[in-house]
Amino acid sequence: MKETQSVLLHNTFHHSRFADTKRLCDLKQRKDLRISLAFPTLNEEATIGKEILVIKTELMDRLPLIDEIAVVDSGSSDKTREISAAYGATVYLSKDILKGQGTFRGKGENLWKSLYALNGDIIVWIDADIQNIAPKFVYALVGPLLENDDLQYVKAFYERPLKTLADIAPSGGGRVTEILVRPLFSLFYPELAFLIQPLSGEYAGRRKLLEQLAFSVGYGVELGHLLDVYHACGIGALAQVDIDKRVHRNQSVQSLSRMSFGILNTFFHRCRKYGEVDVKAAVNAYHIALNVLGEKHEPVFTEVSAVERPPIIELQEYRKKFYPNGG
Repeated sequence: MKETQSVLLHNTFHHSRFADTKRLCDLKQRKDLRISLAFPTLNEEATIGKEILVIKTELMDRLPLIDEIAVVDSGSSDKTREISAAYGATVYLSKDILKGQGTFRGKGENLWKSLYALNGDIIVWIDADIQNIAPKFVYALVGPLLENDDLQYVKAFYERPLKTLADIAPSGGGRVTEILVRPLFSLFYPELAFLIQPLSGEYAGRRKLLEQLAFSVGYGVELGHLLDVYHACGIGALAQVDIDKRVHRNQSVQSLSRMSFGILNTFFHRCRKYGEVDVKAAVNAYHIALNVLGEKHEPVFTEVSAVERPPIIELQEYRKKFYPNGG
């Protein structure tokens, strides 16, 4: 355990270490790498424009750290796609990417399909609801991968203010992590329990690794990635970077419950895959909530997708695009 802790502490950084973006650009050029950024979106018109503007201005126009910025949208009913295009992002409808593979609604689906749409050797994914966006949300994730060829996958962590009806608490976000995921990791994968924000929506990885991973189309995509990277590469391939603070909209307890349901589904799927925990019972496909109606409790059944996309390297369309000579 002490050795595991020291590995993660050694691979834990503060964003300020990578603030010299000119140095990062030089490293990128020297290593002949391309870097792509994608935002998975669904009805994010309030924040997506500013996010694209800040990142494009500082990390594409002023210094060419990022080679492309894309938005992969699940079918927004607001102006997310129009705003994104106006601010200079390449915009894709998720359903239009790899049409022969069909489509599902979910963040993980957008991330999986972005691997086909984007061209970078390093892929950065950023959530589209960040209210305090800054270039550090991107360069801090890219920096460790440019500095250290042994690192494969980098997660952001931060303080997450929690908005209540009366006030804004300086921390308290990340409730699913502390109530569900950290206990699971502590029980079954204590090495991963030292990740501060395992479910953060800001992370980056090398294409050569990402194309080998399965993607849960819904809430479990981050946990699934961590377990798969851990098994494929070991704890030493993971790094985490402190971004200081992330301000975004907080979800309701009901939404967090559904999220936890999806994450547990992915966890049990990985238990079966790796044979480390014997899970024999078939799991229920529906999340069950109870709404209070007067003096009665009314059950609400919500189907939470358990679909997993296969490693995209297995798709002929993908291999034809990225490995036309069979490499």
